[in-house]
Amino acid sequence: MESVPRTGFFGHPKGLGILFFVEFWERFSYYGMRAILLFYMYYSVTEGGLGLPMAMAQSIMSLYGALIFMTALLGGWLADRVLGSRRSLFIGATIIMLGHIVLSLPGGVPLFLLSMALIIIGSGLMKPNIANVVGGLYDKNDARMDSGFVIFYMSVNMGALASPMIVGQLQTTLGFHYGFAAAAIGMALALVVYAVYNRKSLGLVGKDIPNPLTEEEKGKYKKGAVVSVVALLAILAITYSTGILTFDTFSYFITGLGLILPIVYFLSMYRSTKTDATEKKRLLAYIPLFLSGVMFWSIQEQGSSILGTFADTKTQLDLSKVIGIDYTVPAAFFQSINPIFIVIFAPVISSLWGKLGKHNPSTAFKFTLGLFFAGISFLIMVIPTWGMVEGDKINPFWLILSFFLCVIGELCLSPVGQSATVKLAPKAFESTMLSLWLLSNATAQGLNAQLVRLYNVLDESQYFGFLGLMAIVLGIIILIISPWTKKMMGGIY
Repeated sequence: MESVPRTGFFGHPKGLGILFFVEFWERFSYYGMRAILLFYMYYSVTEGGLGLPMAMAQSIMSLYGALIFMTALLGGWLADRVLGSRRSLFIGATIIMLGHIVLSLPGGVPLFLLSMALIIIGSGLMKPNIANVVGGLYDKNDARMDSGFVIFYMSVNMGALASPMIVGQLQTTLGFHYGFAAAAIGMALALVVYAVYNRKSLGLVGKDIPNPLTEEEKGKYKKGAVVSVVALLAILAITYSTGILTFDTFSYFITGLGLILPIVYFLSMYRSTKTDATEKKRLLAYIPLFLSGVMFWSIQEQGSSILGTFADTKTQLDLSKVIGIDYTVPAAFFQSINPIFIVIFAPVISSLWGKLGKHNPSTAFKFTLGLFFAGISFLIMVIPTWGMVEGDKINPFWLILSFFLCVIGELCLSPVGQSATVKLAPKAFESTMLSLWLLSNATAQGLNAQLVRLYNVLDESQYFGFLGLMAIVLGIIILIISPWTKKMMGGIY
């Protein structure tokens, strides 16, 4: 592999800078669109929306997120066996841009569904592979890798910080489709910059295909793909004509996939003859980390669904009634709270891990901290929602505090989770392993699609209290078994 500069971007490989910029604009487009997507679905047609029921819109948000991360499995497989990470990244980014362009066009539900399909497919190709290229800039035992992923993670949140404010303001002043158009422009900028600078900054990192298909396998997979497409179309036609294909059926199917796919993917890597004994032990050590990720993302991702609706309908947005300022905050602005805190505190956490040196906490302990903070972020919401009745609205600072606590947990768990995934990955399944990490989010959001039903049965304080306690209990379990996890990692911490 052609070497890349060892430094050049704040003490990190030069290529981290170009990936930082690309991820910033891709996340600008994604989070800008997502900030108003929920409202677009349940606002009435006269308000510029699609007029869907609110509970259905919340469930669709979770299913949409789950499908984005599920397609990351296919994206990881294609990178490992057909395209390589760099080609997968570029193709995926192009498809994402097309999806945002379609969403910016007024066309009702049909164009909405087409745009979602394009963004889901494109994100599946891009998400695991840009992270894999970041990991490829470092040796596996390079002490800078954890802090490098934290810096990369900042790009995600800087894009996510700016976009809800810009897109949210466009939505409230001009309309939903102007906001979606801004997201499309952001994605186009990412593509242009990557096309111009990637060769010089990244060398051959991510160009190779780690486990290419043999000629025999190519023929087998082509036939399998054709048969699968035909079978899928037949199933859709039959279930639609018989009335079986309903939103609830689709929802249960995606949740089921979210539970089954991680098991299938894990077993395929564990049983592979290309995975040696040490790598198998590391895969076993990865199981508690994966389960922690599922629990954490289940809470964190509700910031755009349950808490997104809560901000719009049960939070006092008129600041004249809170701090005496004559301004009504667009509900979409709350989607910027999480990235604001990440941009502020990511350098602090990154610096802390570096300064601790040999006293740096283990990966398992960092995951425990992430779960504790996530649990507390929901438990704190029990206070303002206790005894809440129809028409009540809480002070927005409670919501800000909840987002803040979850952010601290996210900084302890998410960048470290990406880094640990790269370190623990079998050599033949590097992109696939990153897809498995992304699948922890898909599983969480698949579960969230059903938790929406629970939210509409329990009152808010019961719902927040239940999930908050679950996260803390799991964190305690992860802490108890951390010596075993550390041992199975085989020298990787």
